Amino acid sequence: MSHTYHKIWLHYIWATKYRKPLITKNLKMNLNEHIKKNAKDNNIYIDTVNGVANHIHLLVGLYPSQSPSYIANMIKGESSNWINSNDFLDNKFAWQGGYSVFSVSESNAQKVREYIKNQEKHHNKNTYEDEIEKFLKAYEIKKQK
Repeated sequence: MSHTYHKIWLHYIWATKYRKPLITKNLKMNLNEHIKKNAKDNNIYIDTVNGVANHIHLLVGLYPSQSPSYIANMIKGESSNWINSNDFLDNKFAWQGGYSVFSVSESNAQKVREYIKNQEKHHNKNTYEDEIEKFLKAYEIKKQK
């Protein structure tokens, strides 16, 4: 009998279109729960999800048959449609075009969980742009122009 063993953690970050602060406290609570439920219904494992008014973080356990882009595009597309079809906002909601995704080792998964859970506190001092710069530097990624 052969088995495929895996543990693939990915940390996703993406912002609202133009980084507009559209995610209210009420929407955030509903959005986080909806993303988790919809992901589970689509065989996507979301360990942790949280964000602030203009962006969101997810810690995802990727299955070997899934691609990072599939996960991001499915969650982004479905959640923006859900927000708009439920009239949570007066304006049309949209996520930014791209996303950031970073690998996470098992030994750092708990740190990432805590980081995601403490987004409100973290963003009292740091902007989304500051945060992305920090990740790009830590992962040695050159910023695209």
